[in-house]
Amino acid sequence: MTTSADASQEHSQEAGAPSSRLRGPAYWLVMTLGTLGLLMAINQTFDLELLGFKPLGNAYLYYLIGLFLAAAFITFPAWSGARERVSWYDWILALAALVSCGYLGHHGLVMIQQGWDFMAPTEATVFSGILLVLVLEGVRRCGGWSLLAVALLFGSFPLYADHMPGFLWGNQYGFAETIRSHVIGVESIIGIPMQVVAQLVIGFVVFGAALTATGGGEFFMRFATALMGRSRGGPAKVAVLSSGILGSLSGSVISNILTTGPITIPTMKKTGYPAHYAGAVEACASTGGTLMPPIMGAVAFIMASFLGVPYSEIMIAAFLPALLFYLALIFQVDNYAARRGLKGMPESEIPDLKETLKDGWPYLFSLVALIYMLLVMRLEAYAPYYAALVLVGISMFKRNHRMNWTRAKTMIQDLTLSVSNLVAILAGIGLVVGGLSYTGVAGAFSRELLLYADGSVPLMLAAGAVTSFVLGMGMTVSACYIFLSILLAPALVNAGLNPLASHLFILYWGMMSYVTPPVALAAITAAGVADANATKTGIYAMRLGAILFVLPFLFVLNPSLILQGEWSKILLSTITAITAIWLLASAMEGYLYRAGLLSMIQRVVLIVAGALLIYPEPISDVVGFGLLALVYLSRRLFKPVAAVSSRES
Repeated sequence: MTTSADASQEHSQEAGAPSSRLRGPAYWLVMTLGTLGLLMAINQTFDLELLGFKPLGNAYLYYLIGLFLAAAFITFPAWSGARERVSWYDWILALAALVSCGYLGHHGLVMIQQGWDFMAPTEATVFSGILLVLVLEGVRRCGGWSLLAVALLFGSFPLYADHMPGFLWGNQYGFAETIRSHVIGVESIIGIPMQVVAQLVIGFVVFGAALTATGGGEFFMRFATALMGRSRGGPAKVAVLSSGILGSLSGSVISNILTTGPITIPTMKKTGYPAHYAGAVEACASTGGTLMPPIMGAVAFIMASFLGVPYSEIMIAAFLPALLFYLALIFQVDNYAARRGLKGMPESEIPDLKETLKDGWPYLFSLVALIYMLLVMRLEAYAPYYAALVLVGISMFKRNHRMNWTRAKTMIQDLTLSVSNLVAILAGIGLVVGGLSYTGVAGAFSRELLLYADGSVPLMLAAGAVTSFVLGMGMTVSACYIFLSILLAPALVNAGLNPLASHLFILYWGMMSYVTPPVALAAITAAGVADANATKTGIYAMRLGAILFVLPFLFVLNPSLILQGEWSKILLSTITAITAIWLLASAMEGYLYRAGLLSMIQRVVLIVAGALLIYPEPISDVVGFGLLALVYLSRRLFKPVAAVSSRES
């Protein structure tokens, strides 16, 4: 479980606070490393062979790890007291990363031809050991002590696997053999997670950085305000919409809160929302960005690689669950505002929609172009680069958004921070993947879980939800997903569940740990922005997200909600799902549209109706809609419930 120190460290790192260390030589070194990494990624993706440089796949991964791991040591502090300066040991670690990865990359072809993961020269084993230690330090700095403990535990598993009982028994490796397998083998440090970052994720980070550098964040805030600001509870709806859009582009929950929160939270407080409720809204909305297409963060690309499907399929499957996630939040904040008589934003603070679109159309155009290239042209590796080029090209003709030297530097710096953080964490998580794969325990664990569940799908889903949630407290969403996609997902699939829905189920539950105590990293961060009590904010975030915990069971049991199957069934499932979350939101807040405030009995009836609509059977849908009609009828027969004070917390 993550400690408060870990949480603080993760907050500062994801928010970009380490950039305060980047002054003088440190700044220019990080910028140089980031630029070289970007050029190398472009060279490899488009097969340009710049200056005759065209490394093999494994060599390219080592070079990329070396550049961004070195940048991570300069950027992210070893401890909280070193946040304002780069220490002498940071320079040594950065140099060691460049040298060790340079050596391994230079011998990429030889290590394949001679099988160095089984038998290698002494110097290769030494450099492998150095890189392994550097990877562990990198994952500690960027992921915290808990993630380091997980990486160490499973990374060292091959050393004692043959002494473990039952299904935990596996193939044992010697010390040097374990080091070589992790560093030189293709299933650990340079396994699927790192391959996904190198081949796909960097391009999407480039697009997100270009969007931010040219003013995209400001445009989407104005766009959300123009759409939602006038409605009751407008500031909260603006927070939900803007955080959903920006979160899908950044892929980072914490940085999204610290980007949009200082704007949305004070506005919510000014219009009558309590500080802790405003923080809870922003925390939940930012968390959902991990699930929102078109970018969804690095985890979606890793999921596509594990499933062996195009990323566009992940986008399509995640669309409706993400829409339901944000509709649930919109329903909740709307009912909250109606129950307490909260109004929208002052007219003077709401931008004109036409003027907003006229000024910011390049951002929408570039997003549409990205989606078109992903879904229609299937240019997954190239699409984000092309879309970023389109955006930057158009912005050159608009004075307020033109890419100048200052914005270009900001873009490179943001890109370097994001990718170095990803590389440091995913290289460490690669040790978990490698440890479980090399020993053969991953498959045995899945079979054992299936045996213990005795074919009970509800039992397996409940166990999977709890496991995902608990692991999500101590890991990043990507780390939690990778771990469970190896151990848990095969068991869910073998139990007869849809493979894509099973993987989304795991992702969703790992994501929700961001808003749920005792860790609740998103809620703690939002509480700091709102100047509210962290515990109270976490409790309200969990209350606000109560409906959200139901959603993964909807789509894992009903593949129609991930847009698979006949369109008639998809349409019916969508209608019943939207109605279900609307009823549950109404019951949670005690207010029903065109009916007013609800009694406790009416709220219970709505909960039952919502639960029946969730269950994918025609008879349950009929009964659910019947109960809804009964509640509306009862509102006409009985005296309305007394109003609630707007000062109620």
